[in-house]
Amino acid sequence: MLGAPPHLLSPQLFFETSMSTHPLSVTPASIDSPDMRRAGRDLLSLALMDARNHTLHLLDQFESAARRPGGEADAPAGGHLEPLWLAGHVGWMAEAWLGRNTQRALGTACPSQPTRLASIEPHADRWWNPEQLQRPAPNLSTTKGFLLETLESTLELLEKTPDQDEPLYFYRLALFHEDLRGEQLITLAQSRGLPLAMALPTGAHLREPLLLPATRWALGSEPGGFVFDNEKWAHDVSIPECEIDAQPVTWAQYVEFVDDGGYDNAAWWQPEGWDWLQAEAASAGRRGPRYVEHIGVASGAVMQTRFGTSVRMAGNQTASHMSWWEADAWCRWAGRRLPSEAEWEMAAMTAVRRGFRWGDVHEWTASSFRPWPGFSTDPWTGYSTPWFGRARVLRGASFATRARMKHPKFRGFALPGDDVRFVGFRSCAV
Repeated sequence: MLGAPPHLLSPQLFFETSMSTHPLSVTPASIDSPDMRRAGRDLLSLALMDARNHTLHLLDQFESAARRPGGEADAPAGGHLEPLWLAGHVGWMAEAWLGRNTQRALGTACPSQPTRLASIEPHADRWWNPEQLQRPAPNLSTTKGFLLETLESTLELLEKTPDQDEPLYFYRLALFHEDLRGEQLITLAQSRGLPLAMALPTGAHLREPLLLPATRWALGSEPGGFVFDNEKWAHDVSIPECEIDAQPVTWAQYVEFVDDGGYDNAAWWQPEGWDWLQAEAASAGRRGPRYVEHIGVASGAVMQTRFGTSVRMAGNQTASHMSWWEADAWCRWAGRRLPSEAEWEMAAMTAVRRGFRWGDVHEWTASSFRPWPGFSTDPWTGYSTPWFGRARVLRGASFATRARMKHPKFRGFALPGDDVRFVGFRSCAV
């Protein structure tokens, strides 16, 4: 048993309580490492509690905002973009693949529709299964109770699980799925103007572009530990010599594009991108990336709303909240191009000491999201497969990404018109 619910413990007591029943030879800070993909049973236990604590904290902030005058207390519930649904879905996902899954020990060999037991919550599937959604999500108290009960069940099962990759697969999946949903909650807070207390990226001294030598590169992940299905499997690709930006494009660089009529000249845009821009301009008067209130022609000033507050962005801060179409148009205007995901991955893994900076924003690449040689879908079939051929590849991570998710092999993806995430881009020489 867990004793006091995790969301009622301070971080120090949170770890002390865990350590009393799960003695470790590592420090609690290890749960923030990208090496969590290979974490064993004891470390996973701490990380799962940390992830659930984070979810509950974010949910509390949404609830506090709803109670303020003019808040969203009366906003309709239900749907995939409601905080209560997202939080409840986290617990549902973990229980569906762990507590209810009689074939969980098979790991990646588990069928996509395994034999499942009943949920501890009779209405769980109707509330939080994205394939059903027959009724709105329940209230905050019920959702929190479900999150705490499913976490306790998960940890009790984990204690009896062998320290091997396949038996631990669904525990690692539950952890990273919750981290993904946590960033989605933060993205939702940004879209609603919820005042989250988060440290935003600061500007940095601009470095000259980096020259990467021609090479053969093992793109993707090798077997061992946890691997997202769209990273399967490592395969050699040829990468010609290329020049890549040391950091993502800044606001000062992006303002030049706007000043030069970038949003008025179809020559810089692909036809589909120009159509997307015209539709956006017709509905919202689009003259810059999402959430930008002012992007000055003369002054170069950029005012962008961040979690409900209008913030003046420094010229050397990373530009963000832009679609793939905008990133591609800027590159065409600048006489450059977006990097391929292979170029990005190689730079992230070989050029950090030379000044390659990443982690402020997810970054668009030129690559279409497609399966690689040797791909096979994992039991969670809805993760990658529905998006192949439709989405573009995102690489890197944002300031809202949990540290353990910041792995250079992680392969994100989004539709080209998606600009609600914390996304930017960098460029390469043509």
